Amino acid sequence: MHAPSPASSAVEDYLKAVYALETRLEGPVPTNALAERLGVTPGSVSGMLRRLDELGLLEHQPYRGVTLTAEGRRVALRTLRNHRLLELLLVEMLDVPWDRVHREAELLEHVLSDELAERIAAKLGNPEFDPHGDPIPSRELDVTERESRSLEEIDVGETVTFVRVSDTDPAMLRYLSERGIVPGVTLTVADRQPFGGPLTVRHGGGDHALGGQLAAAMRVA
Repeated sequence: MHAPSPASSAVEDYLKAVYALETRLEGPVPTNALAERLGVTPGSVSGMLRRLDELGLLEHQPYRGVTLTAEGRRVALRTLRNHRLLELLLVEMLDVPWDRVHREAELLEHVLSDELAERIAAKLGNPEFDPHGDPIPSRELDVTERESRSLEEIDVGETVTFVRVSDTDPAMLRYLSERGIVPGVTLTVADRQPFGGPLTVRHGGGDHALGGQLAAAMRVA
């Protein structure tokens, strides 16, 4: 196991964001997409990207964007492993609601040693997924992405398993939790309103309206 990188929390946040966008986009990650994800100006992103390039953590291609180097990917995945293990620990061991764990994990992920991460993983039974259905990188930093589709793509009458949702919108998570809709449950699409309107899903004997933005954020298998 590698020793922890001497990376600052800002460096780790940037690398984690590049990794997240790389898994979604084809090719280099544009500066503007990175700035939008991090909530900062493109100008401040450019300065950090130059620094990360000099550190050998990513490659910056002018006018195209950035890609992680092998070392940059390692740091990103290590941070992601810490984050997702912490989220699961907070939910399972400390009963923190799943809509509040993201913010706590964002703070703690940067100070967690590899040894403590291993102890947490062992205590939790070396889990593969966090409370929101995101895959947890293994100790070797391998990550397995499950095949899934957006709920908004599902036809009326189809029955699917809810497997994953973004952890960054607490209000969205609270809405789902209040209705018992968490990863692992089965949903049947009962109705769909046109023009991006809400979907109605059947779960646990009741019907629930899910707005277009929420349906787009939910992944199903």
